[in-house]
Amino acid sequence: MHSAYIEFATLKYCSSCGDAVSKRIPDGDDRHRHVCDGCDTVHYQNPCIVAGSLPVYENRVLLCRRAIEPAYGYWTLPAGFMENGETTEEGAARESREEANVELHSMELYTMIDIPHINQVYIFFRGQMAQPTYSPGIESLEVELFLEEDIPWSEIAFPSVKMTLKHFFEDRKTGNFPVRTDLIKRFRR
Repeated sequence: MHSAYIEFATLKYCSSCGDAVSKRIPDGDDRHRHVCDGCDTVHYQNPCIVAGSLPVYENRVLLCRRAIEPAYGYWTLPAGFMENGETTEEGAARESREEANVELHSMELYTMIDIPHINQVYIFFRGQMAQPTYSPGIESLEVELFLEEDIPWSEIAFPSVKMTLKHFFEDRKTGNFPVRTDLIKRFRR
C-alpha cells in the first residue's frame, strides 16, 4: 500500500511565501499543523471525501475492475475523490460516468464510512440504472453486472466497498435501505 494512504505528506515549503514550514501547535489550536516559519500561515490538511455509487439494475449490481493503483485488477464500486465545486451526489454520478459510462437515477445516500487511519471518508449513493448500458472508462479494465451469488468477494478492492455490498444484500431482503454509517479501523484486503 502506498504511504499516501497512511498519512499526509510532510510539507516543506509554504504555498503563500515559499519559506520553510515546521510542525507545531499554532496559538489557539490543539493539534500539530504545518506552520510557515516566515509568515505564520497555517497549512491545514483534512480528510478526503471519496464519493461513489452502488449502481443497481434489477437484481444485479455493477462493479468495475480497477485499471489503476491502488488495488489494480480488483473489483470495486465506481468511486473517487470529490472535485471542488461539486456535491457528494454530483461526485458519485461523475465517477459512475467516468469509470463505468453509466447514468444513474433515483440516487439515495446509502453508506458513509469513516476511515481515519488513511484520512478518508467514503460516501456511497444507491442508484438505479434505467438500462443495462455500461462500458469501461479509462480507470476500469472491465465493468460487469453481478448477481449476489456471483460477486467475486475475494477480489473486492476495498473494505468500504465490501461493507457497502454486504449491507445492500442484507437490506434488499427487507426492501428497507437505511443510511448506514460505519468505521474501519485498519486497512485489510
